[in-house]
Amino acid sequence: MTSSERGEGKGPPEGRLAYLGSLAGGLAHEVKNPLSTMLINLGLLREDLEAAPGNPERILKRVGLLEREVKRLDQLVQSFLRLARGFDLAPRPTDLNALLRELVEFVEPEARRQGVAIRASLEESLPSIRVDRGLLRQAVLNLLVNARQAMPRGGDLLLRTFLDGACAVIEVTDTGSGMSPEVLARCFDAYFSTKKGGTGLGLSMTRRIVEEHGGSIEVWSEVGRGTRFTVRLPVEGRRPPAP
Repeated sequence: MTSSERGEGKGPPEGRLAYLGSLAGGLAHEVKNPLSTMLINLGLLREDLEAAPGNPERILKRVGLLEREVKRLDQLVQSFLRLARGFDLAPRPTDLNALLRELVEFVEPEARRQGVAIRASLEESLPSIRVDRGLLRQAVLNLLVNARQAMPRGGDLLLRTFLDGACAVIEVTDTGSGMSPEVLARCFDAYFSTKKGGTGLGLSMTRRIVEEHGGSIEVWSEVGRGTRFTVRLPVEGRRPPAP
């Protein structure tokens, strides 16, 4: 097979991107296999050490550190594979407000401990929409966790839904420190993160999930005032207004 047939060289940009995406996905898959083997063997090593006379604490701590790092790398590779290959959507009619209420119940205990008050304003007349419930849950959860982490000293997190023409809209607003123009311009970039130990894949994955549902996501942020993410998802059977 020639380089042009594979999408390399001077072929169309979409061909090159498809080839690079396939190459990167294959590489990530090959990395994932030895990571899984390492994790299994570290677990066996931990069992042997725990059964050894004297229970060597220093070595156990080092094994624990290695286990955590391998797990983090494995999760990073899995996230990359999902991002590179896309998602197999399984859409079904979903009560968006009910899904969001479940998410609020899930994140509220940690938010409360951090001094963050979650305020939900959900439009009751919102129609059912066809989405992949699990993937959309992950996308919105990423936004809620980001919002909470943006307010380490506490604040308000507003979750809002409403109907805008042919779209159901989800807004996630925080009263945190906001993003500088430089950070704002890159916040959806894969592997870009301002958090210590962050993978930089959360917002990239959220955007990918939303766009694969035929929707869009926008962000507004200002230093000292906070950040607002706006997700628009199409409502089946509704037409956008004529231009």
